[in-house]
Amino acid sequence: MKILYIVSRFPYPLEKGDKLRAYNQIKGLSENNEVYLYALSDANVKEEDIKHLKEFCKEVKIFKLSKFRIFFNLLRTTFSRIPWQVGYFYSHTAQKEIDTIISEYKPEHIFCQLIRTSEYAKKYKDIPKTLDYMDVFSKGIERRLPTVAFYMKPLYNAEQHRLVNYESTIFNYFDNKIIISEQDRELIRHPDKSKIVVISNGVDMDYFKAINLRKEYDIIFNGNMNYPPNIESAEYLVSEILPVVVKKYPRIKVLISGANPSPKVKALASEHVTVSGWVHDIRENFAKSKMLVAPMFMSIGLQNKLLEAMALKIPCITSTLANNALKAKNGDSILIADTPEEYANHINDLIFYEDKGKMIGLNGYYFVHENYSWEKENQKLEEIIRNKK
Repeated sequence: MKILYIVSRFPYPLEKGDKLRAYNQIKGLSENNEVYLYALSDANVKEEDIKHLKEFCKEVKIFKLSKFRIFFNLLRTTFSRIPWQVGYFYSHTAQKEIDTIISEYKPEHIFCQLIRTSEYAKKYKDIPKTLDYMDVFSKGIERRLPTVAFYMKPLYNAEQHRLVNYESTIFNYFDNKIIISEQDRELIRHPDKSKIVVISNGVDMDYFKAINLRKEYDIIFNGNMNYPPNIESAEYLVSEILPVVVKKYPRIKVLISGANPSPKVKALASEHVTVSGWVHDIRENFAKSKMLVAPMFMSIGLQNKLLEAMALKIPCITSTLANNALKAKNGDSILIADTPEEYANHINDLIFYEDKGKMIGLNGYYFVHENYSWEKENQKLEEIIRNKK
């Protein structure tokens, strides 16, 4: 089957969650299908990254969104009902290119990752289409509203309402709809949301194998460190949780690791906190740390950082919100906390009782091994695309 796969970011390197999901889906689908990748990009893409994707794709086409084009897109969107999240990525020139690709290659299926790309496909009524909501953007904006500057609140409020409406109306244009978790599916405001199929992320168990390195840090927090929910979680870890831990363990060492650390994240560095930025092999930073602490309280979707740490047998402490998507058993394969004191108590336990950390880490490993496989999730996805489910 010929599949046109449309993304809003080039899916490599794998420093963002949407890239990781797209990359592994493309890789899985390419085993039995011809995948034609059309990637919008507001950043330059390296030739070696394009070459890497060509190992899985029949064709790779990139449309560069210039700053001028983005400004024009956002200005035009202001006078419409489309969310700025969608308008940012919509270009009439790109639409013409996609129309040409469809006319020339005649794909048998169109796959849109995120609602950001859905405008490009919705007019094609005669070609089966799948939309991957992945996350519920409207809920993410809603959770961020209380923390944004007062002068930005009207814009965020307007975008939140636009997203709620768009996530519902775009539903009817696609034959298949998928999403990353049951928790996210329940947040879509459509009467037939139960028809959205949950396709989770997986973890590459062959790559994420435990390695032995000297433990230099007690805690690691990992992720795209220019992403607002990660920034807010890192700030919460350092400003709210760490002071409680220091009272009992004054030698605590924290590693904040991940691509593109914002100025706010860099400012967290101290005698207790190291900010590493992007690392080529995240396994090494995990291996140098005793535990992952992920106090996610505004995020949406499924946290890949948890899957990867658990695959490496690193014990994890996270919020109820994050675990609602993951569904690990509290006290067995993960530890749950929602206040600074609860996080501090778990951290102290794992520092002073090493056997407990080993047990949580081992049980977490078995949990992700059993429940989060890219092979199984991609098989489900292909069955949906081929209308076998």
